[in-house]
Amino acid sequence: MRARYGVPLTLTAVGAAGLAYAAGFEVRSFRLRRVTVPVLPRGMRPLRVLQVSDIHMVSGQRKKQRWLQSLAGLRPDFVINTGDNLSDPEGVPETLDALGPLMEFPGAYVFGSNDYYGPKLRNPARYLLERAQGRHGLNGNAPVVGAVHNPWEDLRDAFDTAGWVGLSNSRGRLKLDGIEIALTGLDDPHIKRDRYAEVAGGPESGADLSLAVVHAPYLRTLDAFTADGYPLILAGHTHGGQLCIPFYGALVTNCDIDTDRVKGLSTHTAGAHTSYLHVSAGCGTNRYTPVRFACPPEATLLTLTARG
Repeated sequence: MRARYGVPLTLTAVGAAGLAYAAGFEVRSFRLRRVTVPVLPRGMRPLRVLQVSDIHMVSGQRKKQRWLQSLAGLRPDFVINTGDNLSDPEGVPETLDALGPLMEFPGAYVFGSNDYYGPKLRNPARYLLERAQGRHGLNGNAPVVGAVHNPWEDLRDAFDTAGWVGLSNSRGRLKLDGIEIALTGLDDPHIKRDRYAEVAGGPESGADLSLAVVHAPYLRTLDAFTADGYPLILAGHTHGGQLCIPFYGALVTNCDIDTDRVKGLSTHTAGAHTSYLHVSAGCGTNRYTPVRFACPPEATLLTLTARG
């Protein structure tokens, strides 16, 4: 009996323990990633940018709310929100409560597909199949039918009232004690809402720094931003792979970027230009797949320093 059933029982026990860890502990094990990026002009003081992404708020997630509120204690110079704030049509009040202290700081935002539409139950294995077939979101799959529409307008209005700059296929500026930051953003490429032609032209003259912001780091958007000469691109969407293999890494990115750049700081080259790229692994999950493994939820404090 031990020979016939010992190994299957052991594997079942290990799998159950891993699932319990992924769903019960790691998904709530919030971390702060710290990154230094040398993109400022010589002689300019360092700037601290807090990037929050992929909150995927569901009503009742009190620990996540308290953790997001606590990030205000970092006192960043400004905040960048790279989208997918919601995973529940009823989650707007709790999202705004969680982000309230951060909205006291200058900031800017783009939206992701989950801000516009509620999630649907689906087999997680489909992400592996879609990767193998080169299909991601509306970029390769049929349009979603019967989707739940989230009240994203309420989220937009609250961000705008707080003074955060909306960057969905648009440009904006932040002024910080005499420093001007020019921002260029796109709506979510994952559902083909990006319109680069509306913001093309590269960094703005007269600004001390120009940044590019997008929710999903699809190669077409990274190529466009980089070719136009933006020194730093901020994105989210990937969840860092969400379910990763220790000592190996992510299996999927849910877009066409490679798994080596699924999270953290890297570079992207297009034409004669190279940009820094930071992809946040985000701090939430789709409400129907509330697990993380070898990929803790996070926010990032980027310290921008002078170019060497």
